Amino acid sequence: MEIKDDEVKKAQVVETRARNISHNVRCTECGSQSIEDSQADIAILLRKLIRDEIRAGKSDKEIYKKLEEDYGETVLYAPKFDLQTAALWLSPLLVAGAAGGMWAYNKHRQKTNVHIMALNLVRGVPLTPKEKETMLDLLTPPPPQGVTPSSLWSRWRGL
Repeated sequence: MEIKDDEVKKAQVVETRARNISHNVRCTECGSQSIEDSQADIAILLRKLIRDEIRAGKSDKEIYKKLEEDYGETVLYAPKFDLQTAALWLSPLLVAGAAGGMWAYNKHRQKTNVHIMALNLVRGVPLTPKEKETMLDLLTPPPPQGVTPSSLWSRWRGL
C-alpha cells in the first residue's frame, strides 16, 4: 500500500512539473498558445518529451535549456536578457524616461512663461485673456480645507 502511495505521489509530482513547464513553452506550430493548451501534434510530442525528461531525473532548468537548444529561444515565453533582447527589456524604461522628461520640460516652460508674463506686466504690455487666467490661477491661493486653528477656536468659544 505504501509503495503504491509513493508511486502516486511521484506521478503527481511529474505531472505538476510537466504542466508547469508546458505552460511556459510556446507551441511552435500555433505560436500563440502554450504547448499545454495546444492540441497540435508537435505540442503533444513536446509534452511527452518533457514528461520523459522529468522521469529521467532532469531539472526544470535543464529541460528549458534542451528545448531552447532544439527549437530556438522563441519557444520560451520568457526570453533571457542579453544584447539581442536588451531593447525589448529596456523599452519600458526608455518610454517612462521620455515621458518624465517631457513632463519636466513642460513644467519648466510653464514657469518660464509666468516669468515672461510678469516682465510684460512690468513693461506695460497687456496680457491676453489666457495669460490673465493663468496668472490668476497661479497667484490666487487655494481655499482652506479641513480644520484650521481659527475654526477650532470659534467652535470652542461657541460662535
